[in-house]
Amino acid sequence: MSDKLHPNAQRVADELRRLGAKGEVIVLPEPAPTAAAAAAQLGCEVAAIANSLVFDADGAPLLVLTSGAHRVDVDLVARTIGARKVRRASPEFVREATGQPIGGVAPVGHPAPIRTLVDVWLKKHEVVWAAAGHPHTVFPTSFDELVRITGGAPADVE
Repeated sequence: MSDKLHPNAQRVADELRRLGAKGEVIVLPEPAPTAAAAAAQLGCEVAAIANSLVFDADGAPLLVLTSGAHRVDVDLVARTIGARKVRRASPEFVREATGQPIGGVAPVGHPAPIRTLVDVWLKKHEVVWAAAGHPHTVFPTSFDELVRITGGAPADVE
């Protein structure tokens, strides 16, 4: 990737600034479509990666920001939000809801606000890394900042 940010990452960077977030978007040398790939490049624990997972919750998008060390329990999430069914969204559904590709979905910078849950396990890390709209981009943040900038609800998701 060049020094210039991908348009999706630039939208995320602009939104982070607008929201008063502290971290800056950085470009990784290799794509980081998984928590393990991001952690390896950043030199941090997989658990400090905030995976941005989009689900179809009764037809509406739901963003779950979960620790990279966790697997989301969709039945627990459905009960938490009062949905009949929560299932993994298709790549097309994700792109339509977020404007971003799977493997690079940021917590912010979407065409419209998305209901968001933030995994309480992310509190255990002073610095949490989240995707920034493109598989090559991430930004440092914290649990509290993720809750604030997304308007998300802290939740157990595993």
